[in-house]
Amino acid sequence: MPAVTLHPPSKDRASNTANPLPQLLQTPSGLAIVEIQGTVKSTLSSAQKGPDGAVMLGKLTFPHYDPATSAADTSWQKRVYLYVGQHQRLTGEVKKLANPIAVIRRRLTDADADAASGGVEELEVAEIVYFKLLFAHRPEPVGTGGG
Repeated sequence: MPAVTLHPPSKDRASNTANPLPQLLQTPSGLAIVEIQGTVKSTLSSAQKGPDGAVMLGKLTFPHYDPATSAADTSWQKRVYLYVGQHQRLTGEVKKLANPIAVIRRRLTDADADAASGGVEELEVAEIVYFKLLFAHRPEPVGTGGG
């Protein structure tokens, strides 16, 4: 198995616009992944989807988060809402991952042409995810003013 060089996150990673990875979810406590236990069905046509086939799932809110409270106060993590369209709301919570997940991407170097011809590829840590948003319950109906 070939060896691959893995680099730490670059200092200018926030300004890198050539990132082929989807955007990660930013919560008040850091990056997160979304876990939905079920199937998300979309009625959007392909014309309503983004150029890469991406679909905006909904609006995420943290109803109990107050930026004025101390960082040690995690009580706001007990409830998070994901509004899907105008008529459904998923209720979930923020959970800390037992093992953080590193998001890794291919590092752009001058030797990219060499890597394509069988050379050694280099990777870098794009982000580290410490939390997940867990939506384990059925959606609740809400009025059009809910989202």
